[in-house]
Amino acid sequence: MMERRDFITLLGGAAAWPLAARAQQPKVPVIGYLSGGSAAASASAQILPVFRQSLAEAGYVEGRSVAIEYRFAEGQYDRLPAMAAELVRREVAMIVATGGTAPALAAKAATATIPIVFSVTDDPVALGLVVSFARPGGNATGVNFPLAELAAKELGLLHELVPAARRIGLLVNPNNSPSAAVTKDVTAAASVLGIEIGVVEANNSRAIEAAFATLVRGRSEALLIGTDPFFFSRRVQLATLAARHVIPATFNSREFVEVGGLMSYGTSLTEVFRQLGAYAGGILKGAKPVDLPVVRSVTFELVINMSTARALGLEVPPTAARPRRRGDRVKRRACSVRFC
Repeated sequence: MMERRDFITLLGGAAAWPLAARAQQPKVPVIGYLSGGSAAASASAQILPVFRQSLAEAGYVEGRSVAIEYRFAEGQYDRLPAMAAELVRREVAMIVATGGTAPALAAKAATATIPIVFSVTDDPVALGLVVSFARPGGNATGVNFPLAELAAKELGLLHELVPAARRIGLLVNPNNSPSAAVTKDVTAAASVLGIEIGVVEANNSRAIEAAFATLVRGRSEALLIGTDPFFFSRRVQLATLAARHVIPATFNSREFVEVGGLMSYGTSLTEVFRQLGAYAGGILKGAKPVDLPVVRSVTFELVINMSTARALGLEVPPTAARPRRRGDRVKRRACSVRFC
Protein backbone atom coordinates (compact mmCIF):
# COMPACT_ATOMS: atom_id res chain seq x y z
CA MET A 1 0.00 0.00 0.00
CA MET A 2 2.83 2.35 0.88
CA GLU A 3 4.60 1.59 -2.38
CA ARG A 4 1.47 2.43 -4.41
CA ARG A 5 1.07 5.73 -2.57
CA ASP A 6 4.70 6.62 -3.22
CA PHE A 7 4.27 5.81 -6.89
CA ILE A 8 1.20 8.09 -7.17
CA THR A 9 3.05 10.94 -5.47
CA LEU A 10 6.01 10.55 -7.77
CA LEU A 11 3.75 10.48 -10.84
CA GLY A 12 1.99 13.65 -9.75
CA GLY A 13 5.32 15.40 -9.24
CA ALA A 14 6.51 14.40 -12.70
CA ALA A 15 3.31 15.78 -14.29
CA ALA A 16 3.90 19.10 -12.57
CA TRP A 17 7.42 19.59 -14.00
CA PRO A 18 6.31 20.92 -17.45
CA LEU A 19 3.93 23.37 -15.74
CA ALA A 20 6.71 24.70 -13.56
CA ALA A 21 9.01 24.99 -16.56
CA ARG A 22 6.38 26.92 -18.50
CA ALA A 23 5.83 29.28 -15.60
CA GLN A 24 9.53 30.20 -15.66
CA GLN A 25 9.53 31.11 -19.35
CA PRO A 26 9.86 34.87 -20.10
CA LYS A 27 6.54 36.65 -20.56
CA VAL A 28 5.81 37.87 -24.10
CA PRO A 29 5.18 41.67 -24.11
CA VAL A 30 1.80 42.87 -25.35
CA ILE A 31 1.31 46.02 -27.45
CA GLY A 32 -2.06 47.71 -27.38
CA TYR A 33 -2.90 49.02 -30.86
CA LEU A 34 -5.56 51.74 -30.69
CA SER A 35 -6.89 53.14 -33.97
CA GLY A 36 -9.71 55.43 -35.00
CA GLY A 37 -9.87 53.70 -38.39
CA SER A 38 -10.70 50.19 -39.52
CA ALA A 39 -8.72 46.96 -39.62
CA ALA A 40 -9.60 46.29 -43.26
CA ALA A 41 -8.46 49.71 -44.44
CA SER A 42 -5.19 49.53 -42.51
CA ALA A 43 -4.39 46.10 -43.93
CA SER A 44 -5.35 46.85 -47.54
CA ALA A 45 -3.30 50.06 -47.56
CA GLN A 46 -0.28 48.10 -46.28
CA ILE A 47 0.28 50.40 -43.32
CA LEU A 48 -0.25 47.65 -40.73
CA PRO A 49 2.15 45.28 -42.55
CA VAL A 50 4.74 48.08 -42.61
CA PHE A 51 4.33 48.57 -38.85
CA ARG A 52 4.75 44.84 -38.22
CA GLN A 53 7.80 44.67 -40.49
CA SER A 54 9.47 47.59 -38.73
CA LEU A 55 8.71 45.96 -35.38
CA ALA A 56 10.22 42.70 -36.67
CA GLU A 57 13.36 44.53 -37.77
CA ALA A 58 13.73 45.64 -34.14
CA GLY A 59 13.57 41.98 -33.09
CA TYR A 60 9.88 41.60 -32.23
CA VAL A 61 7.79 39.30 -34.40
CA GLU A 62 4.04 39.25 -33.80
CA GLY A 63 2.86 35.88 -32.52
CA ARG A 64 6.35 34.84 -31.44
CA SER A 65 8.24 37.47 -29.45
CA VAL A 66 5.42 40.02 -29.09
CA ALA A 67 1.61 39.99 -29.01
CA ILE A 68 -0.62 42.80 -30.28
CA GLU A 69 -4.09 43.57 -28.95
CA TYR A 70 -5.99 45.48 -31.65
CA ARG A 71 -8.78 47.97 -31.03
CA PHE A 72 -10.36 49.71 -34.04
CA ALA A 73 -13.04 52.37 -33.54
CA GLU A 74 -14.21 52.17 -37.19
CA GLY A 75 -14.72 55.94 -37.26
CA GLN A 76 -16.81 55.94 -34.05
CA TYR A 77 -14.43 58.09 -32.04
CA ASP A 78 -16.61 58.13 -28.95
CA ARG A 79 -15.66 54.46 -28.44
CA LEU A 80 -11.96 55.26 -28.04
CA PRO A 81 -11.87 56.20 -24.31
CA ALA A 82 -13.42 52.85 -23.33
CA MET A 83 -11.05 51.00 -25.66
CA ALA A 84 -8.04 52.80 -24.18
CA ALA A 85 -9.20 52.01 -20.65
CA GLU A 86 -9.60 48.36 -21.62
CA LEU A 87 -6.01 48.22 -22.87
CA VAL A 88 -4.79 49.76 -19.63
CA ARG A 89 -6.65 47.10 -17.63
CA ARG A 90 -5.04 44.53 -19.89
CA GLU A 91 -1.68 45.87 -18.58
CA VAL A 92 -0.15 46.18 -22.03
CA ALA A 93 3.53 47.07 -22.34
CA MET A 94 2.66 50.14 -24.44
CA ILE A 95 -0.12 51.69 -26.50
CA VAL A 96 0.36 52.57 -30.17
CA ALA A 97 -2.29 55.22 -30.89
CA THR A 98 -2.94 56.01 -34.53
CA GLY A 99 -5.68 56.85 -37.00
CA GLY A 100 -6.26 60.47 -36.02
CA THR A 101 -5.81 62.71 -33.01
CA ALA A 102 -8.60 61.14 -30.94
CA PRO A 103 -6.81 57.81 -30.21
CA ALA A 104 -3.73 59.61 -28.88
CA LEU A 105 -5.85 61.84 -26.61
CA ALA A 106 -7.82 58.83 -25.37
CA ALA A 107 -4.64 56.90 -24.58
CA LYS A 108 -3.08 59.89 -22.82
CA ALA A 109 -6.21 60.36 -20.70
CA ALA A 110 -6.25 56.66 -19.80
CA THR A 111 -2.70 56.36 -18.48
CA ALA A 112 0.20 58.49 -17.28
CA THR A 113 2.59 55.56 -16.89
CA ILE A 114 2.22 53.12 -19.80
CA PRO A 115 4.36 54.28 -22.76
CA ILE A 116 2.40 55.72 -25.69
CA VAL A 117 3.62 55.94 -29.29
CA PHE A 118 1.28 58.13 -31.34
CA SER A 119 0.80 59.44 -34.86
CA VAL A 120 -1.15 62.71 -35.02
CA THR A 121 -1.87 65.32 -37.66
CA ASP A 122 -2.21 68.17 -35.14
CA ASP A 123 0.55 69.78 -33.09
CA PRO A 124 1.21 67.32 -30.21
CA VAL A 125 2.46 70.15 -27.99
CA ALA A 126 -0.75 72.15 -28.43
CA LEU A 127 -2.72 68.95 -27.79
CA GLY A 128 -0.92 68.44 -24.47
CA LEU A 129 0.53 65.09 -25.52
CA VAL A 130 4.15 66.24 -25.07
CA VAL A 131 6.03 69.17 -23.58
CA SER A 132 8.14 69.74 -26.70
CA PHE A 133 9.21 67.93 -29.85
CA ALA A 134 12.82 67.53 -28.70
CA ARG A 135 12.03 66.64 -25.09
CA PRO A 136 8.57 65.06 -24.97
CA GLY A 137 8.41 64.59 -21.21
CA GLY A 138 5.90 62.22 -19.66
CA ASN A 139 4.99 58.88 -21.21
CA ALA A 140 4.28 59.74 -24.85
CA THR A 141 6.16 60.32 -28.08
CA GLY A 142 5.61 59.54 -31.75
CA VAL A 143 5.16 61.08 -35.18
CA ASN A 144 3.54 64.33 -36.27
CA PHE A 145 2.51 64.48 -39.93
CA PRO A 146 0.68 67.76 -40.59
CA LEU A 147 -1.99 66.70 -43.07
CA ALA A 148 -4.62 69.06 -41.70
CA GLU A 149 -2.52 72.19 -42.20
CA LEU A 150 -1.84 71.17 -45.81
CA ALA A 151 -5.50 71.59 -46.77
CA ALA A 152 -4.97 75.13 -48.07
CA LYS A 153 -2.07 73.87 -50.21
CA GLU A 154 -4.29 71.08 -51.57
CA LEU A 155 -6.87 73.70 -52.57
CA GLY A 156 -4.19 75.61 -54.47
CA LEU A 157 -3.12 72.47 -56.32
CA LEU A 158 -6.73 71.65 -57.18
CA HIS A 159 -7.16 75.19 -58.47
CA GLU A 160 -4.14 74.72 -60.75
CA LEU A 161 -5.65 71.53 -62.14
CA VAL A 162 -9.19 72.93 -62.48
CA PRO A 163 -8.62 76.70 -62.86
CA ALA A 164 -12.15 77.41 -64.12
CA ALA A 165 -13.82 76.00 -60.99
CA ARG A 166 -15.46 78.74 -58.93
CA ARG A 167 -17.41 76.55 -56.50
CA ILE A 168 -15.51 73.78 -54.72
CA GLY A 169 -16.91 71.39 -52.14
CA LEU A 170 -15.16 70.51 -48.88
CA LEU A 171 -16.06 67.19 -47.27
CA VAL A 172 -15.37 66.94 -43.53
CA ASN A 173 -16.29 64.61 -40.68
CA PRO A 174 -18.03 66.66 -37.95
CA ASN A 175 -16.91 64.11 -35.34
CA ASN A 176 -13.22 64.72 -36.05
CA SER A 177 -11.59 67.58 -34.14
CA PRO A 178 -9.31 68.90 -36.96
CA SER A 179 -12.33 69.52 -39.21
CA ALA A 180 -12.99 73.01 -37.83
CA ALA A 181 -9.39 74.11 -38.46
CA VAL A 182 -9.42 72.61 -41.96
CA THR A 183 -12.66 74.42 -42.81
CA LYS A 184 -11.25 77.71 -41.55
CA ASP A 185 -7.97 77.39 -43.48
CA VAL A 186 -9.61 76.28 -46.72
CA THR A 187 -12.24 79.03 -46.56
CA ALA A 188 -9.55 81.68 -46.01
CA ALA A 189 -7.43 80.36 -48.89
CA ALA A 190 -10.49 80.18 -51.15
CA SER A 191 -11.37 83.83 -50.58
CA VAL A 192 -7.95 84.85 -51.89
CA LEU A 193 -8.49 82.76 -55.03
CA GLY A 194 -12.03 84.03 -55.53
CA ILE A 195 -13.51 80.58 -54.94
CA GLU A 196 -16.71 79.73 -53.08
CA ILE A 197 -16.48 76.80 -50.67
CA GLY A 198 -19.49 74.58 -50.02
CA VAL A 199 -18.97 72.51 -46.86
CA VAL A 200 -20.63 69.09 -46.68
CA GLU A 201 -20.38 66.66 -43.76
CA ALA A 202 -20.35 62.89 -43.42
CA ASN A 203 -19.58 60.42 -40.65
CA ASN A 204 -20.84 57.19 -42.23
CA SER A 205 -21.14 55.58 -45.66
CA ARG A 206 -24.74 56.65 -46.23
CA ALA A 207 -23.87 60.24 -45.32
CA ILE A 208 -21.06 60.17 -47.90
CA GLU A 209 -23.60 59.24 -50.59
CA ALA A 210 -25.86 62.07 -49.42
CA ALA A 211 -22.94 64.52 -49.40
CA PHE A 212 -22.20 63.81 -53.06
CA ALA A 213 -25.87 64.29 -53.92
CA THR A 214 -25.68 67.69 -52.22
CA LEU A 215 -22.53 68.58 -54.16
CA VAL A 216 -24.20 67.71 -57.45
CA ARG A 217 -27.32 69.75 -56.62
CA GLY A 218 -25.13 72.67 -55.60
CA ARG A 219 -23.18 72.43 -58.87
CA SER A 220 -19.79 72.05 -57.17
CA GLU A 221 -17.10 71.84 -59.84
CA ALA A 222 -14.43 70.13 -57.73
CA LEU A 223 -14.00 68.60 -54.28
CA LEU A 224 -11.49 68.67 -51.44
CA ILE A 225 -11.60 65.71 -49.01
CA GLY A 226 -10.71 66.66 -45.43
CA THR A 227 -8.28 64.68 -43.29
CA ASP A 228 -10.07 61.87 -41.47
CA PRO A 229 -9.36 58.18 -40.64
CA PHE A 230 -12.93 57.23 -41.52
CA PHE A 231 -12.58 58.78 -44.97
CA PHE A 232 -9.37 56.78 -45.39
CA SER A 233 -11.31 53.61 -44.67
CA ARG A 234 -13.88 54.64 -47.31
CA ARG A 235 -11.36 55.71 -49.95
CA VAL A 236 -12.70 53.32 -52.60
CA GLN A 237 -16.23 54.65 -52.11
CA LEU A 238 -15.01 58.25 -52.30
CA ALA A 239 -12.93 57.71 -55.44
CA THR A 240 -15.80 55.81 -57.09
CA LEU A 241 -18.39 58.49 -56.32
CA ALA A 242 -16.08 61.27 -57.56
CA ALA A 243 -15.60 59.40 -60.84
CA ARG A 244 -19.33 58.59 -61.18
CA HIS A 245 -20.34 62.24 -60.72
CA VAL A 246 -17.36 63.53 -62.76
CA ILE A 247 -16.07 65.66 -59.89
CA PRO A 248 -12.30 66.31 -59.77
CA ALA A 249 -11.29 65.54 -56.18
CA THR A 250 -8.09 65.91 -54.19
CA PHE A 251 -7.10 63.84 -51.17
CA ASN A 252 -4.35 63.86 -48.54
CA SER A 253 -2.53 60.56 -49.16
CA ARG A 254 -1.47 58.52 -52.17
CA GLU A 255 -3.56 55.54 -51.05
CA PHE A 256 -6.64 57.39 -52.36
CA VAL A 257 -5.02 57.88 -55.76
CA GLU A 258 -4.00 54.23 -55.94
CA VAL A 259 -7.70 53.24 -55.90
CA GLY A 260 -8.67 55.72 -58.61
CA GLY A 261 -8.69 59.13 -56.91
CA LEU A 262 -7.48 62.06 -59.01
CA MET A 263 -4.80 63.69 -56.86
CA SER A 264 -3.25 63.72 -53.41
CA TYR A 265 -0.79 65.87 -51.53
CA GLY A 266 0.62 64.87 -48.18
CA THR A 267 3.22 62.87 -46.33
CA SER A 268 3.94 59.17 -46.83
CA LEU A 269 1.87 57.03 -44.44
CA THR A 270 4.29 54.18 -45.10
CA GLU A 271 7.10 56.19 -43.55
CA VAL A 272 4.90 57.20 -40.63
CA PHE A 273 4.09 53.58 -39.74
CA ARG A 274 7.68 52.49 -40.26
CA GLN A 275 8.71 55.06 -37.64
CA LEU A 276 5.95 53.92 -35.28
CA GLY A 277 7.27 50.36 -35.49
CA ALA A 278 10.85 51.48 -34.88
CA TYR A 279 9.87 53.50 -31.79
CA ALA A 280 7.71 50.66 -30.47
CA GLY A 281 10.60 48.23 -30.86
CA GLY A 282 12.97 50.64 -29.13
CA ILE A 283 10.65 51.02 -26.15
CA LEU A 284 10.28 47.24 -25.84
CA LYS A 285 14.08 47.11 -25.63
CA GLY A 286 14.08 49.59 -22.76
CA ALA A 287 14.03 53.06 -24.28
CA LYS A 288 11.86 55.69 -22.57
CA PRO A 289 9.42 57.97 -24.44
CA VAL A 290 10.94 60.95 -22.65
CA ASP A 291 14.23 60.25 -24.46
CA LEU A 292 12.70 59.80 -27.95
CA PRO A 293 12.04 63.10 -29.78
CA VAL A 294 8.77 63.49 -31.65
CA VAL A 295 9.45 62.97 -35.36
CA ARG A 296 7.89 65.58 -37.64
CA SER A 297 7.35 64.77 -41.31
CA VAL A 298 9.07 67.31 -43.56
CA THR A 299 8.84 65.48 -46.90
CA PHE A 300 5.66 65.50 -48.93
CA GLU A 301 4.48 63.97 -52.16
CA LEU A 302 2.09 65.03 -54.87
CA VAL A 303 0.53 62.11 -56.74
CA ILE A 304 -1.70 62.51 -59.79
CA ASN A 305 -3.55 59.61 -61.39
CA MET A 306 -3.12 60.38 -65.07
CA SER A 307 -5.78 57.87 -66.14
CA THR A 308 -8.35 59.57 -63.91
CA ALA A 309 -7.26 62.99 -65.16
CA ARG A 310 -7.81 61.91 -68.76
CA ALA A 311 -11.20 60.39 -67.90
CA LEU A 312 -12.22 63.75 -66.41
CA GLY A 313 -10.93 65.61 -69.45
CA LEU A 314 -8.21 67.39 -67.50
CA GLU A 315 -4.73 68.37 -68.66
CA VAL A 316 -2.00 68.35 -66.04
CA PRO A 317 -0.27 71.77 -66.29
CA PRO A 318 3.54 72.09 -66.43
CA THR A 319 3.46 73.71 -62.99
CA ALA A 320 2.49 70.32 -61.53
CA ALA A 321 6.05 69.12 -62.22
CA ARG A 322 7.54 71.71 -59.87
CA PRO A 323 8.58 70.99 -56.26
CA ARG A 324 6.19 72.58 -53.77
CA ARG A 325 8.50 73.08 -50.82
CA ARG A 326 11.89 72.18 -49.45
CA GLY A 327 12.30 68.41 -49.25
CA ASP A 328 10.16 67.64 -52.30
CA ARG A 329 11.82 65.74 -55.14
CA VAL A 330 10.36 65.22 -58.57
CA LYS A 331 9.75 61.68 -59.82
CA ARG A 332 7.68 60.74 -62.88
CA ARG A 333 6.00 57.42 -63.55
CA ALA A 334 3.69 56.17 -66.26
CA CYS A 335 0.51 56.73 -64.29
CA SER A 336 1.45 59.59 -62.00
CA VAL A 337 3.52 62.66 -61.31
CA ARG A 338 4.97 62.13 -57.88
CA PHE A 339 6.82 64.32 -55.39
CA CYS A 340 8.39 62.23 -52.65
